[in-house]
Amino acid sequence: MFFYDSTYILVIIGIIITMIASSNVNHTFNKYKKIKSTKNITGLDAAKYILRSKGYDDISIKRTGGSLSDYYNPIKKQIALSDSTINDDSVAAIAVASHECGHVIQYKEGYVPLKIKSFIVPVVNLSSRLSFPMILIGILLSYNQTLIDFGIVLFSFVLIFQIVTLPVEFNASKRALRVLKDSYMLNETELTYAKEVLHAAALTYVAAVLATSLQFLRLILLFGRRD
Repeated sequence: MFFYDSTYILVIIGIIITMIASSNVNHTFNKYKKIKSTKNITGLDAAKYILRSKGYDDISIKRTGGSLSDYYNPIKKQIALSDSTINDDSVAAIAVASHECGHVIQYKEGYVPLKIKSFIVPVVNLSSRLSFPMILIGILLSYNQTLIDFGIVLFSFVLIFQIVTLPVEFNASKRALRVLKDSYMLNETELTYAKEVLHAAALTYVAAVLATSLQFLRLILLFGRRD
């Protein structure tokens, strides 16, 4: 019943939403990867300029494999730019690199949603590992409702984390676009393209929230207390 039931349609819908968002961001990135910046600025150039202009000399930049695998590690104070970003002079690459710098600015300026996200990371890591095993144990123990409820509560922290992530990602993109505009690294047309890239990327986080919400609803429908 846990794996094969009518509520599984919610999981399928979530998967479809996620696939559409993923396809959209890849399509948008590849589209604007073909459009080179008029100033021949690479993703690495853009990141270096932003960090230098902000006086963030303690932040390093490294190369990481893959495409769209860019991230900022606040513990190591390091931006990782992917192969598709670091030495590419397309509008898409510049947008992605600037977005990661947006996260750096958030950390430096003490952006509250980011502080909340960082604070709950340890809880979410534990919850994501224990939620389903806890529910399964509860089922095996003659449907022990206490254990099942505890597993559902643990899973809720994953959803909360993803919800908190939304403003963090949208704000990082907003900061990136502001810097790109103020620095004149991109012209008005290129800024519009960069905005499309970042908007498509942000929608993947929205899709993740929707997919997790549907999974959470499924757990409630299957195992929630009838009262």
